[in-house]
Amino acid sequence: MPDGAAPVLDVKGLKTVFRTRGGEIHAVNSVSFHLQAGELLGVVGESGSGKSVTMMSLLGLLPSPPADVRGGQVLLAGQDLLKISADDLQAVRGARVGFIFQDPMTSLNPVFTVGNQICEPLIKHLGMTRAQAETRAAELLDTVGIPDARKRLRDYPHQFSGGMRQRVMIAIALACNPDVLIADEPTTALDVTIQAQILELVRELRTKLGMAIVWITHDLGVIAGIADRVMVMYAGQVVEQAPVDDLFANPRHPYTRALLRTIPALGAARQARLEVIEGQPPIMTEAPNACPFRARCTHAFDRCHKENPIRRVVGAGRVGYGHDVACHWDPEVAYA
Repeated sequence: MPDGAAPVLDVKGLKTVFRTRGGEIHAVNSVSFHLQAGELLGVVGESGSGKSVTMMSLLGLLPSPPADVRGGQVLLAGQDLLKISADDLQAVRGARVGFIFQDPMTSLNPVFTVGNQICEPLIKHLGMTRAQAETRAAELLDTVGIPDARKRLRDYPHQFSGGMRQRVMIAIALACNPDVLIADEPTTALDVTIQAQILELVRELRTKLGMAIVWITHDLGVIAGIADRVMVMYAGQVVEQAPVDDLFANPRHPYTRALLRTIPALGAARQARLEVIEGQPPIMTEAPNACPFRARCTHAFDRCHKENPIRRVVGAGRVGYGHDVACHWDPEVAYA
């Protein structure tokens, strides 16, 4: 996407904390990113890195308390979602931003038919009649590859397989033709064959509908096949961001490099033991004042223990639009 095009979603300095009996947990720390129309941004990182919390913070989906969005801007087509009323934010969810949650087994309400659950946003956000909503719901089920769509509107979630439930979740998220679709590890609970079908479906829908997509995952193999850009998160921060080909060919952050080394290799290298990232992520009871990866990093030096790095450009473009990294270490510089 051209640098000059206005992003459909522009997040600046987002901060979220959780208030607990033991103190505050700084879960999201000054996260900034943007999303162009028609672009697919992959968000990767290990469990607890802040991927899901960041995206749920954008739409007010975290329970408050304990969650508290402390600062930043979330601009959707220029409108700051952190400053609008709860009613206005609810109107945004589903209508302008669709959200596919992690577990298709629990995300659907078991006591309502699939048809009712697809029709609800159509009636609420688009003002359709029940008959119009059912027609549109059948079209959506057909679009996501569920056969006998009109008949299956009367079925309940337990009558669908895991892969079919995830297709229903995608249909609900697409119901109002949102500008942005956020998919939170939507294939994690599915077997590899169904995962492949869902990924192919997303590719087709993206081409057909032209919407912007945020795809959250811990699977770098998935990201390699579908993303335009990749944002790597660690300890609630963005540590690297780059076009997908550039990130895989030239990772610059030690954490990104370590993640890539954990991917199983084909061929002769298959016999080698998989690498692991030694140590554990930090418990974020304080706002970061040093590099959060320092304790697990083989390249850490004095500055890493004293100062939290800011993102700097290491490729063409500018921060957020080219290749940038939040790291004091530079592989092209020798350190004493």
